[in-house]
Amino acid sequence: MPVDVEQYKEHIGKPTGSSVLTVERQPVSNFAKAVKDDNPIYQRLDAAQAAGFDNIPAPPTWGFAMGSWGAYPEDQPADQPVSPIMGIIGALMKEGGIILHGEQEFEYHTPLVVGTKLSHEGKVTDVYQKQSGERTMTFVVTENEYRDESGELVLTARMNLIHRS
Repeated sequence: MPVDVEQYKEHIGKPTGSSVLTVERQPVSNFAKAVKDDNPIYQRLDAAQAAGFDNIPAPPTWGFAMGSWGAYPEDQPADQPVSPIMGIIGALMKEGGIILHGEQEFEYHTPLVVGTKLSHEGKVTDVYQKQSGERTMTFVVTENEYRDESGELVLTARMNLIHRS
């Protein structure tokens, strides 16, 4: 039996958390190698500058992994809201089923380069259901905005988590 998704819609617009992180050279270069991108702009400053960047740029899918590096404890905001994501997913998991990582989207507003210090704010943007044969899929959609120290929007990242009954 499908879970009543209406009970989770109250979380739309609620914050999922915030953080501050610094884009570091070695993780960016290693990430490019890991995704088999051998473009020298991800490894060498001279190549990046010759291509018109101020510093080594982050690869297009870096937004997925960047939260794993450069989040120094002393830079983090003190008061963090309790993220509604785990509450929603936890309640859905009580019904059984599995959690899947759905689509991920990155919208770059300016180039993201090594040395940039980013502030991040996230929120739930949608909760909805779809039928897939005899199973119900519940989608929890989040959006994260990353801004540089001047407040300019650098990256918007969107992601779906899916609970399949």
